[in-house]
Amino acid sequence: MDHTLERPAASSTALHLLLYRQSSGALVEPAPSGADLDLILDAGLRAPDHGRLRPWRFVLIGGEARRAWAERVAEAIRRRDPGNAEAMTEKYRAWVARTPMIVAVGAEIQANHKIPEIEQLLSVGAAAMNMLNAAHFLGYGGMWVTGPNAYDPAVASALGFEAPSRLVGFLALGTPRPGPAMARPAREAHVREWRG
Repeated sequence: MDHTLERPAASSTALHLLLYRQSSGALVEPAPSGADLDLILDAGLRAPDHGRLRPWRFVLIGGEARRAWAERVAEAIRRRDPGNAEAMTEKYRAWVARTPMIVAVGAEIQANHKIPEIEQLLSVGAAAMNMLNAAHFLGYGGMWVTGPNAYDPAVASALGFEAPSRLVGFLALGTPRPGPAMARPAREAHVREWRG
């Protein structure tokens, strides 16, 4: 029996949207706001969460605060890599200026808990993915960004993530510019069946 015929139209639409999601760094205004932003954040709060620790923490950086944020990161870059600071700070300032909204994604880690730290981090990763999917479903685009700034304790501290908590990365959110579709991986290259 073909069960696809019984699938409600809404679930088919959601699955279709999920299958066509792709990361987009070419973002323009508007950024999600109001009820749309609330839905995106609420999607993050529905991530799997072993032990109900609720480790997800999100810091929104938008509007004029982006300029101040870029300067705070520029200070961290100068301390971390003085030899390349000028080029790296200009590159970062340009990225922040063209990114309509940045969501810093952090994990409030409960150290020495029966729920291993890796599971707490995976929950935060799942929250970030839920948020990217929700943004896509609402017609926005996004990209998960890491790199040296995501792993710099000074940057994490500026956002309120002190060890053992940690900054996991940044979601760039906005409206995607039209562009070519990304080539999708072949399922058979990534899936195998275990037979004992």
